[in-house]
Amino acid sequence: MEKQHQHGNNRIPVAMLIIDVINDFNFPEAPLLLKTSARIADKILDLKKRAKQENIPVIYVNDNFGQWQSDKHKLVDYCFTQSGGEFVKKLQPDDDDFFVVKPKHSGFFSTPLSTLLNELGIQTLILCGVAGNICVLFTANDAYMRGFTLYAPSDCSASNIEEDNERALLLMEKTLDANINMSVDLDLRSIINQAKENKHKTMY
Repeated sequence: MEKQHQHGNNRIPVAMLIIDVINDFNFPEAPLLLKTSARIADKILDLKKRAKQENIPVIYVNDNFGQWQSDKHKLVDYCFTQSGGEFVKKLQPDDDDFFVVKPKHSGFFSTPLSTLLNELGIQTLILCGVAGNICVLFTANDAYMRGFTLYAPSDCSASNIEEDNERALLLMEKTLDANINMSVDLDLRSIINQAKENKHKTMY
């Protein structure tokens, strides 16, 4: 886990997870994923900008693609030079974003993500990234089992095959109680207020 500085006493109980967008796209199905991912880059970037305006912490949760000796900057620089470099450049983390490296599909498996979310007082997660039917879905599943309220905006995730992404979103909605409204329809201020209310209730 890397970050430039803490978010201080920020107690906004909502976090945005951006999953596997720092990607080398070096696998057989990569051209398919790059094609479907192209449409979500601007959506994620716009949602990230809105989230930061509301002081919602942004957490990148990312594979390291075998670059075990790399830190965040080396990993990002490496992905710049690969086939998805333009996609990565658009969505690269800011200095004040958190960065968690994961070894498997779920952002929670063998990572400090749970500890970080607990330290930040997070109750609600907004999940974005690739692939929607694998790493986003697995992370959403583990988040649901840990009691988080979930948002998975339907225009902010992509999979190799669009139909697979749609099925994953429906599964998150029906099984994990996730809100899958499009990102432009998310009222972040209302989400924050609801998260604060839910967190207050759990204290009693």
